Amino acid sequence: MAFNHDLPALPWPVPDAVLEKAAAVKLALFDVDGVLTDGKLHYSENGEQVKVFHALDGHGLKMLQAAGIEVGVISARNSKALQRRLDDLGVRHAHLGVDDKQAVFQSLLKQLNLSGDACSFTGDDVIDLPVMQACGLKFSVSNGHFIVRELADWVAPVVGGEGAVRAICDVILYSQDNYPLGDAQGQ
Repeated sequence: MAFNHDLPALPWPVPDAVLEKAAAVKLALFDVDGVLTDGKLHYSENGEQVKVFHALDGHGLKMLQAAGIEVGVISARNSKALQRRLDDLGVRHAHLGVDDKQAVFQSLLKQLNLSGDACSFTGDDVIDLPVMQACGLKFSVSNGHFIVRELADWVAPVVGGEGAVRAICDVILYSQDNYPLGDAQGQ
C-alpha cells in the first residue's frame, strides 16, 4: 500500500491486508477491561471500582475522532470511573453494562448506516468474539485470550491498558493517510 504522508514507517510489522482493511474503517469499537485497562479489577475501600487508563490510549481515541472516525466502546461492565473517562474523551458511543454486545453492535451499524466491513473491534476475551467476527477488521491486545488473538487480523505488540489501543489507532490513522498531528488535544 502506498502512502502520501511524510511520516516514518510504523514501528511494528503490519501486513498490507490489515492496512487495506484499516483504510476502510469508519467506526472503531473497543472492549474496555483488558483493552483500555490492564484487565485487573481494583476496588476502593468503599467498594467502588477503580480503573486505570493510559494517556497514550486516550490520545489515540481523540486522534481517531479528530480524523472523522467514529469511536465507541461496548463493555459488559459499568463504572463511574469508566463513564467519566469516556466523557472526558468525548466518546459518543459508550455502551456500558451490556449483556449482548452483538445486539448493541447491530444497533450501532443501523444508527450510523454502516456495514460491518467499515468497522473494527478490539477485544481480549471470548465474550468479544461475536462482534469481532461481524467486523471487517479484528484487533486483539498482546495479552488477549489465545482464541481472540488467533481470530484477530492484527495483534497489537503491547498489552491492554499500556498503549495497545494507541498502537491500533496509529494503524488505522496511518492506513488512511489521515494522521492528525497536533489536531487532537492530549488526554
